[in-house]
Amino acid sequence: MSELGLCSRREADEWIEKGWVLVDGEVMDTLGTRIRPGQNIEVLPAAHSAQSQLVTILLHKPVGYVSGQAEDGYEPAVTLVNPSNHWEEDRSGIRFTPGHLRTLAPAGRLDIDSTGLLVLTQDGRIAKQLIGGHSEVDKEYLVRVRFGDHATDIDRQFPEEKLALLRHGLELDGVPLKTAQVSWQNGEQLRFVLREGKKRQIRRMCELVGLEVIGLKRIRMGRVMLGALPPGQWRYLAANEGF
Repeated sequence: MSELGLCSRREADEWIEKGWVLVDGEVMDTLGTRIRPGQNIEVLPAAHSAQSQLVTILLHKPVGYVSGQAEDGYEPAVTLVNPSNHWEEDRSGIRFTPGHLRTLAPAGRLDIDSTGLLVLTQDGRIAKQLIGGHSEVDKEYLVRVRFGDHATDIDRQFPEEKLALLRHGLELDGVPLKTAQVSWQNGEQLRFVLREGKKRQIRRMCELVGLEVIGLKRIRMGRVMLGALPPGQWRYLAANEGF
């Protein structure tokens, strides 16, 4: 069911246990049951109704918060998802309830010292779309850098061949990186567009070519922009939005 894009694995287990899944017209309520490739899977309306109530939250993560579980004394970003931090310009029409915090998980992490767009979702389909092994959703970042003793006009000092390496030719942990879009946003800031998300990838890429990252901000995931969402505030992904 997950491979067909119907739901997440967790949702599939829940739906099967509740008797919401039919195989060739018969209720399939036993987890782990194997079926043949040609058999027909049908999902009852109750499952679709439950799925439609799942929420996805867009948070402007500040520095000092971790994306997932609390660690080393730092709070998880989900603690910011409360009524007092709900962006007043949210146009989704969704009203906050405590149930929206249940099973809310990050889909694409940001380092503790990075800022910008963090997606927290209850919907396994969105998580798979953003961070699944075959994800084709690109992510855009603005990255402020230093180059040796140079803190300004770095675009004039940084060798073009090293900029080309950032775009293609580097590897991390012995694995070649996918081609990236990398260009100068201004004299001290690079724009990265990636279609993968290895741990601390941009910082490690920059280190390999002699750049030090001073600040990193994610401003887009697919078709969804951070926009004017203020730091520390959040909004819902609206029904007419998609990655």
